[in-house]
This record gives sequence, structure tokens and C-alpha cells, in this order.
Amino acid sequence: MSLIVQKYGGTSVGSLELIQRVAARVAAVRERGDDIVVVVSAMGDATDRLLDLARGICPEPAPRELDALLATGEQVSVALLAMALEARGVKARSFTGAQVRIVTSPVHTRARIHRIETDRLRAALREGIVPVVAGFQGVDADGNITTIGRGGSDTTAVALAVALGADECQILTDVDGVYTTDPRMVPEARRLDRLSFEEMLELAGQGSRVLHLRCVEFAAKYNVPLRVASSFATGPGTLICKEERRVEAPVVSGIAFNRDEAQITVTNLPNEPLAIHRLLEPVSAASIEIDMIALTGNREGLTDLSFTVHRDDYPKALRLVRAAAAVFEGSTVSGDERVAKLAVVGVGMRSHAGVATRLFEALAAEGAAVRLVSTSEIKISVLIPEEQLEACVKRLHAAFGLDRPPESVALPIP
Repeated sequence: MSLIVQKYGGTSVGSLELIQRVAARVAAVRERGDDIVVVVSAMGDATDRLLDLARGICPEPAPRELDALLATGEQVSVALLAMALEARGVKARSFTGAQVRIVTSPVHTRARIHRIETDRLRAALREGIVPVVAGFQGVDADGNITTIGRGGSDTTAVALAVALGADECQILTDVDGVYTTDPRMVPEARRLDRLSFEEMLELAGQGSRVLHLRCVEFAAKYNVPLRVASSFATGPGTLICKEERRVEAPVVSGIAFNRDEAQITVTNLPNEPLAIHRLLEPVSAASIEIDMIALTGNREGLTDLSFTVHRDDYPKALRLVRAAAAVFEGSTVSGDERVAKLAVVGVGMRSHAGVATRLFEALAAEGAAVRLVSTSEIKISVLIPEEQLEACVKRLHAAFGLDRPPESVALPIP
């Protein structure tokens, strides 16, 4: 008997008919003899509708009250799914984050999970009950409702799988796995049977929206196999697990991209670390994440700083940087929120030279204006104008042969 944690996203539970379909899939897992814990997101666009209600009252709602409001979306989903399972003769019980005791940091709208108390879930499993848990939410040490932010339900599912020692965590969504790139942009994109945690971390971090970065980090840290599959059709999906040895592993496994980027540039700064600290410290203090960053010196002994933030954070970050830069005489601050990031990712890059050469050759063929570059052992990412993104992704997908099935053969690890 295995223990499976399944997570169903908002599109998978967007109507009563879809909730009944999910109930049938969960019942099938129980019928084959496995234990299952289900994590559910809010129905369809319920979270967006709740946000609209809040902003109709106040343009910037109090974060504590916003969390209390948004958490109700998942409460509807878990209650309805538990009812649907009971109607099928499957014993089920709904749990909010507070009822499970998913304890988080006290940061509203973007809390982090600190610990999960599993006693109530384990007791339910021993009684043959399917726990249906609200994703995206928890409570802080003082009992205040918190939400986990972007990708919160995925993170909840993986954290529960870790806490319960599950055999596999399955993310059931509206796609049937992880593709070499977004098939809506590149019809020739292929579904990948298997990816390493390392590759998925890079793809998620560079903009692939199939899985959120934090949930992959959890899974990798505790070695919990992740499977991404469709909730609307049967199929093996994509298994994400520890890296395996492969003969002639593909140089590049996938191309990720992110349109939600904005660039801020400050010119003519003193070429010293303290100046950079003074500019970035208020951005960090506002809990705004900085992604790509570059420093460029000039002949006058000054330096230019350029970095990216999420487009939602751009207005606030730009305001903070302008205030911080005012103390540096002669400095200028500019911004651009019409940029996009794309990245090529693959463990095969470790042992193959020439990836960067092929990348920039393809970008040059499209006349792409590269703004920033960042690299890791298995990734090269570039910042380009947003209007050039689609053409560049298509060109790179073909240039690295991602439209062709790989010829590598897996070898068992001794």
C-alpha cells in the first residue's frame, strides 16, 4: 500500500461537474488499495473574484484581512469535494490549514511554511478517511490565518507529502506534464517523461508555470518524487526526481520564459559595495525579490547597476530606488517593464561546450537585443525586449533540436 498526495488546481475543480470528476479519480486510488491525501485550490477564478471584492472596498486592503478573505476560496472547494466523495461511498473529511495546523511565518499574503502537525491527518488515514486539505493557507503562531502566495497549493501538497512521508506527490492540472517549452507558443514542443529536480528548479525559477519554485525546492530537499499530470485525461505525465545517469543526455532539456519581468537601471554610481547596498537595501526590506543583476564599470571610475524585479513589484521598487539614488550626485534611474526573460536549461550542459555560442547565434539571427545575462552550471538566461520573446523561443527550440525525440538511454545507478 502506498501513500499518495494529490493536488488539484483551480481549473480542475472549477465547477460541480469537475469536482465530481476529481472525486471519481480519488475514489479510484482508494479502490486500488492506496491511501491518499488530497490538496485542493479554490474553484476556477474564485481567488480573483475575492481580490476584486477586497479592492472594491479598499485599493490596498489590510494584509491580515485579505488573507482571511482569500482563505475562504479553498474552504468551499474542500467541503464540496468531501461531500462528493461521501456521496460515492468514500469516507472523506475536509480540513482547513488551521485545522491541520499548517504553521507558517507571520508574513501575510506570502507566508512560508514552518511546520505541519500531522496527528489529525494520520488519525483520519488510520480510520480509512480521505483527508481533503485546503491548499494555499495556514496559520501563524498566534492563530492568524495566512496565505502562502503564488503557487501556494503546490507548496502545501509537497510539504504535506514530506511531513507524511508520502511515496509520491502528484500535481494534477490542466496540462499533461512538463514540456520542452510552452506548447501554446511552440506547437512542436514535446512532453518530457522525466526531469531531474535540478532541471525543474531551473525551469521553475526561470518562468515555467507548470510548478512553482518553492514546491520543487521542498521536493528536492526531502527527495519526494513529484509527478505532473493532467486531471482531465489519463497518462503518465512527467516524473521529477533525483538525477539519473544517462548516456549522451540531451544538452538542453527545455526552454523557460517569463513575461512578468521589469528592469531597473541606475547609472553613474560610486564604484563601491556600499553604494549598491544603499540602493538595494530598501527593495529587500520591502520583501521585493531581485532576480537578474549586473554591474558595469565605466572609464570615470563609476558603475551602472541593472536588475530585474517582478512586474507587479515594479512601481514600488522604482519609487524606492529613485529615493535611494537621490543621494548620489549625477546618478540617473530608468526603468522598463516591457522586457521578458528566457532560459535554456539542461543537465547535459555540464559536459557540452558551445551552448552559449549556439544560444547567441540563434538570438542574433532574430536580431534580439540582449539586456542582461545570467548563468549557472545547467542554465543560461537572457533578458530581451518582450516583443522579441516569441520569435526567440521558437528559434532556440529548433536550434537545440527540442522538436526531436531524445536518443539517450537511461542507465541504472549502481
